[in-house]
This record gives sequence, structure tokens and C-alpha cells, in this order.
Amino acid sequence: MRHRRYPFILGFLVVPVVLYLLLVVWPYLQTFGYSLTDWSGDSPTMHVIGARNYTELLHDRVFRLALGHNLLLLVVLPAATILLALGFAFLLAVGGRGATGGVRGVRGAAGYRVVFFLPQVLSVAILSVLFQAVYRTDQGGLLNGVLIELGVERPDHPWQWLSDPDLVLWCVLAVLIWSGVGFYLVLFSAALQSVPRDVYEAALLDGAGRVQTFFRITLPLLGETVRTAWVYLAIAAMDTFALVATMTPGAYYGGGPDNRSEVMATYLMRSFVTFGRAGYACAMGVVIFCLTLVLSAVALRVTRRERIEF
Repeated sequence: MRHRRYPFILGFLVVPVVLYLLLVVWPYLQTFGYSLTDWSGDSPTMHVIGARNYTELLHDRVFRLALGHNLLLLVVLPAATILLALGFAFLLAVGGRGATGGVRGVRGAAGYRVVFFLPQVLSVAILSVLFQAVYRTDQGGLLNGVLIELGVERPDHPWQWLSDPDLVLWCVLAVLIWSGVGFYLVLFSAALQSVPRDVYEAALLDGAGRVQTFFRITLPLLGETVRTAWVYLAIAAMDTFALVATMTPGAYYGGGPDNRSEVMATYLMRSFVTFGRAGYACAMGVVIFCLTLVLSAVALRVTRRERIEF
């Protein structure tokens, strides 16, 4: 009976594995091969130049600047998003207190989750248009209008949010955090449903405050979920092309002003489409792939710990 199962299982696996090899693995191999050439992208002719593209990347000022921006996003985006989402999920799940000293969720928690999750149903194009209106550089911009009404800035000198080299990347980062918190709030809320309320009630009876309960109970028990969220957010930090390209100023694919919001993905597309340097762009793609793979492996290794049973 066991031997009869193998052909049945293989019959289901052959087609998905073949499709994965053709649609995922083979394009990766092609990209690596093209990165060793001077292919222009619109011509079938190319010449093998070895590692020259990778050597040029090391001396490319714009690429190093874009790499630094991606690393900044890699540090700030996962940390801020996870802390905010986990904090909100904790407050919604156990933020209330029963009359007998027990714990319960806040009233209307389901409605709050829906409101927080709403940004997830918006496309990147809608987010870009929405926050371009928020960051407008005149009094018609929502953010400048609020600051002027509060007396923080003068009407004749509004802040140039997306045109200020020192602010533009932080504006993009704020949008990424705002749009991602809702999804991970729902994820952490689902994980919190499996934590017995007796654990929190025992902590409260022992005199633990909300902050102690959060760091000593919630974080350890949700370690697996937090680790998964960190990996996904790290991948998102390495690929912010759509938002940067549509939201920031720049002649082609955003990245301005003065490349101060440039990320590796936007520079890759500009090199491929605008400059006609497909081989050079493929080299960037290989670098992005390797960095993402290494960072994901390191994150999984560093945060690995024994599973807590409850």
C-alpha cells in the first residue's frame, strides 16, 4: 500500500515542480548569466565581460547611495512596523480589564481591526496619490495645513516634504509603516487568540503591569510569528520600487531629489529601461537577490529559539 502512494504523490508534484523550475529558477539563472555580459536589453547580441559589472557597482556612487537607503529601510521598517502592530494587537486583545480582575479585549476590537486593515486593500498607486496630497508643499496639503493651523510653520514657508533631500526618504518610510501595520496587527491578533487568558490573569494577580506583561509574556509567546513577520518585512524593505517610483520626484522612476530617495530597485529599472544597460541591471538584481537571501537566513538563525508550548 505504501509503494502505491508514491506514484500518486509524484503525479501531483511533477507539474508544480516543473512550472517552478521554468518560471522561477530558470529566470534567476538567466539573470545571473546576463549579469556577466554587456547586453543592452533590446539587441540579441552581447559579449561576455566577466565580473566587470560587479566591479563597476562597487564604484558606483548612486548604487552605494541606494544600497544605504535600502539598509536604512531594512533596520527601521521591520522594527517600527512590528512594534506598532504588536502593541496595538496586545491592547486590543488584553487591553481591557474585567470586573473580577480578569483580562479581556477592548470594546469594539473587531471594528478597530477592520479600520487598521483598510490600507491593505488600497493599491500602491492609490497610496501614492493619497500621500502626494498629504505631502503637498502648499497650504492645500493635509500635513502642511494642519501644521499651519497649529502654528508650527508659517504659511509663506511650508515644508517641502517630498522635495527636501533630508525628508523625502522618511516620508516614504512613514507610508510603508502606515500601510503595513494593519496587516501585521491582524496577524498578531490571530496569534494572540491561542494564548490562554489564564497566563495574563496570573501575571496581573502577581502584580505585573501592562508593560511587563507585554515584554515578558506576549513577546516570548509570539516569537515564531514575530520572526516570520520580520523576514517578510525585510524582503519588503529590499523591494520598495513601486512606492518610490510613483511617489517621489525624478525624471524616470522617481528617486529624487538628487537621488536621496533612490533604492536599488529604482536604479535597476532606470539602468535597464532608460540607460539601456540590461547586463548592469541584471548584476544589481543578483546583488539584491543575494542580499535578501542572506538577510533572511541570518534573521531566521539569529531569532531561532526553542518553541514555547502553552
